[in-house]
Amino acid sequence: MGRERLTWGLLLRVGVLLTGLCVCVHVYLETGWRGTPAPLGRPTQDSQNWGQQSRTKAEAEEQERSIKRRISYVLTLKKDSQTKKEEDKEEPSPACCPPLRSHRKTPRWHIDLEPWAAVSHSLEDEAKRFLNYITTPQVSCASLTGDEAAQEGTKGAWAACLDPKYSLSHRIQSKHCRVYSFGLGVDDRTLERSLSRAGCEVHCFDPSLKQPHLQKADMWLHRLSIDWRDPNPAFVAQRQYAITKKLATILNDFGHRQVDVLKADMESAEWKILENLLLEGVLDSVGQLLLELHLHWAGFEVGGDDPSVVRYWFSLLKELERANFRLFHVHSDPAKPHLFLHKNVLNASSVYTLSWVNTEWKP
Repeated sequence: MGRERLTWGLLLRVGVLLTGLCVCVHVYLETGWRGTPAPLGRPTQDSQNWGQQSRTKAEAEEQERSIKRRISYVLTLKKDSQTKKEEDKEEPSPACCPPLRSHRKTPRWHIDLEPWAAVSHSLEDEAKRFLNYITTPQVSCASLTGDEAAQEGTKGAWAACLDPKYSLSHRIQSKHCRVYSFGLGVDDRTLERSLSRAGCEVHCFDPSLKQPHLQKADMWLHRLSIDWRDPNPAFVAQRQYAITKKLATILNDFGHRQVDVLKADMESAEWKILENLLLEGVLDSVGQLLLELHLHWAGFEVGGDDPSVVRYWFSLLKELERANFRLFHVHSDPAKPHLFLHKNVLNASSVYTLSWVNTEWKP
């Protein structure tokens, strides 16, 4: 009996020891397996899960930062636009500095008519304003008329300005002066000869000449005249030669860019020619303008009643003034009849010779 109890107690102790030993071995093996590094190139499941979680977390953080940057950018734009609007409202652009305008001239088709001289629209009111304008010089100027003018009885009808304030005297000294003279069968070329002797290049245009071009007494003579329109090409083809052209066309044909003195006696065509010069901006190339005005009738292709005609004349001269031309010489021939649109109005002469200088002309 005692021996049997001893055997069962020994077995129980051995079982407990074996159980403890198995537990220890199991714990050791489990701990050693987890601590063993994985072979190269073959990540464990735990490392893969951890890498995926790290990448997912990094991507989420980067996306969040990108969203924050975009939100911040949008808010900044809104703030800047609101600030700019407030500045525009508080500080408007000054009115003293208008935007730069292009220097290119836009084409014009008609002149701007001046307001009527009076509410009555009468011929007397229009004539009084017009005559007062053409008989009142706007600038004083030392004029060149020449001794030959007085000897030939012209009494200084034509005059050129030689005041040092303007360009002609300097152009004469530098031998760059050019003169255009237009007329029909002109006998009085006193001023042209004086300017030619002074050293100017003088071109006289007369459609009554027999030869197309002729050089005579230091002047060039051309069988050509100025008009307010170029001839019909079909008409030119029939005659083989055009005797009238616009001034812009003549300058282009001769290769001239500037004319120091432009003299014209066009026998009542001066109004339409002057209108063409103003509308096309050709007067920018002219230093001085000498015209003979004929007032006994309206002129070629000038229509309307008498007050409207005088208003049109006055508007042309005001356009000339806006182009920086100032009247410096006035002459009326007492031998001419006193007719103003076929009437005796304010004892006005039928012919006036006027001279303007371009005060802003700098060739």
